[in-house]
Order: sequence, then structure tokens, then C-alpha cells
Amino acid sequence: MRIGCPKEVKPQEFRVGLTPFAAAEAILRGHDVLIETGAGLGAGFTDDDYTAIGAQIAPDAKSVFDVAELVIKVKEPQAPERAMLREGQVLFTYLHLAPDAAQTRDLLASGVTSIAYETVTDARGGLPLLAPMSEVAGRLAPQVGSWALQKANGGRGVLMGGVPGVRPANVVIIGGGVVGAAAARVAVGMGANVTVMDRSVPRLSYLDDIFMGKLTTQYASAAATAELVQTADMVIGAVLIPGAAAPKLVSRAQLSTMPQGAVLVDVAIDQGGCFETSRATTHQDPVYEVDGIVHYCVANMPGAVARTSTQALGNATLPFLLALAGKGWRQAIRDDAHLRAGLSTHQGRLTSPPVGEALGIEAVTPDQLLAG
Repeated sequence: MRIGCPKEVKPQEFRVGLTPFAAAEAILRGHDVLIETGAGLGAGFTDDDYTAIGAQIAPDAKSVFDVAELVIKVKEPQAPERAMLREGQVLFTYLHLAPDAAQTRDLLASGVTSIAYETVTDARGGLPLLAPMSEVAGRLAPQVGSWALQKANGGRGVLMGGVPGVRPANVVIIGGGVVGAAAARVAVGMGANVTVMDRSVPRLSYLDDIFMGKLTTQYASAAATAELVQTADMVIGAVLIPGAAAPKLVSRAQLSTMPQGAVLVDVAIDQGGCFETSRATTHQDPVYEVDGIVHYCVANMPGAVARTSTQALGNATLPFLLALAGKGWRQAIRDDAHLRAGLSTHQGRLTSPPVGEALGIEAVTPDQLLAG
């Protein structure tokens, strides 16, 4: 199969969809790999790194999209990229369609078969292709939040760990999954006073055990959230409903109850954000203020540490990539129910019911599509 990897064009996105290691694995199995020139530079991979293992270098994105049967990326295709997609082609990348009607319409119009990283599952009920980036984003969240807390950046001027005689920052993490646990690990390590909220009592018990009393757990409710944000220096939104739009857990009205200069870090922004006042930002212009509260809502947080992120993502996607290339998408998803869960569009049909519900578009399940 002809596998193509274009350079990412989303602002300040430095990751690449295919590492030289992954490309080599595909080539060893008889596949052709085409990489757009310069695609790996942001992650520290040169064109020579790819040609050394047998990949071909394309002069531009169009040259990749024109010949690739399987296109592998990191971020959702931008409008110019979506115009190059076609029926019969397979797109394998993060999509986050629920809050993005324009992208969904374009994918349906193109007829492309798209498979979303973020809804591929595993036998334990996890999201194996989202997990590595969730780990990265979670670990980054307290770091970028502490930067935003600095007075020069609009924040309260609070040091995460405090100093002797001065209390540390109060950090509230909404969601105790992969992102929340990773954020808690770093925030606790920075010396902050950390509270993690979740609606799963077993998950809260697990976090209480592994952190051995170094953080506070709180069952998540609207009332508890409203109370905790009133004294929070930083709130990290770490909630996820796979494939669906994120719920709004902090309202604009609640901002007035928070300390002036407090920081909201919305890791759920790819799914529309979990704060009412969230809107996507970029690494170039990462923060804005609403009612005296600093918002950090960068939609591709892991892109800030592109080499680590690319390697982690490449490790996770490789088995699925090889299955798609080796068997073809239809047989690959027949054989693997977990990969099948990632199917999002095919020949103008939406195959993700949560996206259909969010956008008011009729959808079928991947099983129904295969049965038809």
C-alpha cells in the first residue's frame, strides 16, 4: 500500500504523523512510504532520516495526497487539506469532529474513509491512541498553568509550591482519568495543594492509594465544583466523553466567584472545551482573559514538546497502521473491534453516533456499515 505523511499545517503544530522508525517498519512489510519534505523537522527528524530507511520525499502536500492510499497525520485536516481528500482514500489521524461541523461536512463531502485516533479503544475500555497525548497534555497542564499564574502573564502571582510561611497554590483538577492523573502527578510534585474531582468512586480510591494522601479527592458534582473554584488558583479541565462534545462544567457566572487572576487550563478544548468561556488558542497566543480569569486553551498542547509527543504517538499508532496497510481498512476493522470503533466517515456517511448527536447529523454505527 502507498502510505503518505504530509507536513502538519495547523499553527504551531510541530509533530509528524510518521516517525522514521514507523516508516521503516512499514517498508519492511512491502509498503511504499511518501513523506512531504520537512514534515519531520519540528520533531527533530530530517528528510535524510527518512530516505535512509527507504522512504520517498515528496515536494509538497499535494504530491502526498494525490498518490497516497492511506494518509497518516497528527491533527485534524485543515480546510486546504480536506480539499485534497478523495473517495477510496483512508485518513488516519485525530479528528475531534463533535465540535467541528465544518470539518465533518467536508469529510463527508470528500467521501474519504476516516478513522479517528481518539475513538479507537482497547480491551480494558481505554483509548490507546489518545492516552499518550493525554499523558503529555496532563503533565504539561500544571507547567503552562504555573506560567500563566505569573503576574507578568496576567495571573495572580502565586507560586505553585509556595515558600515557608506562605501557602502553595490551590489546584483543582476536574477529571481523574489519564489527563487528570498525569496533571496531578506534576502539580503534586511542584508542591501545590491538589484536589482531583471525578464521578467514579473506584477511580478516586485508586488515586488516593497511589498518591498516598498527597492530594485530596472529591466526588464531582455541580455543587462541589462551584464551591472549590471559589478558592482555586488554577483549575485544570481534564474531562472526556469519547467522541462527544465536552460538557461545560464551569459557567461564566462562576468566574466572578473565583480569585482575580486565577487560571483555567482547558485540556478538553479539542472536544469543544469544558468551561463555558473556553475558545481554542495557539502556542503563539496561548492565553486570554475573561472577567479577570486567565484562560489557557491551546488546542494542540502536546505539540509544544513535539519530539516526545511524536515518538509516543508513533509507538501507539504503529500496530494499527500496519494492520490498515497490510489488510486494507475494511478487513482490518472487521478483525479488530477496537480499531472499528475509530471509524468516523465512509463514502459520505457518518459512522460515529456521538458526533451525529452533537451535530444533528444522521449517523450509523461501524457495525451497521459493515453489515450493509
